[in-house]
Amino acid sequence: MLLQGKNVLLTGCNRGIGLAILQEAAKEGANVWAVVRHENEQFTKQCEELERKYNIRIKIRYCDFMDEEQINSCMKEIRSEKLPIDVLINNAGITYNALYQMTSIEKLKEVMQVNYIAPYMITQYVLKSMTRARKGSIVNIASSTGIDADAGRSAYGASKAAVISSTKILAAEVGKAGIRVNAIAPGMTKTQMVLGNTPEQAIEQTKEKTMLKRLAEPEEIAHMAVFLASDRASFVTGQVIRVDGGLGQ
Repeated sequence: MLLQGKNVLLTGCNRGIGLAILQEAAKEGANVWAVVRHENEQFTKQCEELERKYNIRIKIRYCDFMDEEQINSCMKEIRSEKLPIDVLINNAGITYNALYQMTSIEKLKEVMQVNYIAPYMITQYVLKSMTRARKGSIVNIASSTGIDADAGRSAYGASKAAVISSTKILAAEVGKAGIRVNAIAPGMTKTQMVLGNTPEQAIEQTKEKTMLKRLAEPEEIAHMAVFLASDRASFVTGQVIRVDGGLGQ
């Protein structure tokens, strides 16, 4: 029960890595604000099942990260509940593959808005609560692409590199307030977003580059996220932890 009694704000959790984190956080005793883009009956049922199974609370909130007014409204609604936010996990994101010269500025702005600006805004809101409490853990889901030079992924890589840089800087700024900030840089993971947007040849090439010769399972990323969120990682901050099967070695 690594997160028993803690209140977790988790974004982008209706599928893939985010859903795996939600399931793991619930299993470990957390109450969760689950922020997703659209209403989804199947996801609502999944949350209700997790609540019954683990005797925790999941509150679903809807927010389109392309709409800054929605972000502000969503966060004000959460803050109005006057509950402490012990953990923030910024997971929501979009991917985009295109050569540098073929990436439109419009698409670049979209990727940066969803992957970097929106979580930046949410983090600013949450920091007010954490600073008053003088404790908290922030976990940003970045990507190995934000570290490595992956051809054809300049927009996505830039957005995740920005997340990584902000993670380290924020950790230095808020450490004295008892707040920890870390990032996870997953390698290629078996999610709908990745498998639906990556050619089979590229997937096989990536597998061969890893030491373990396979893709990550979403649950393997979730385990690291929950660890970093928990008090077990009480002296871990300012870190970018690769969970990539040895891809970057």
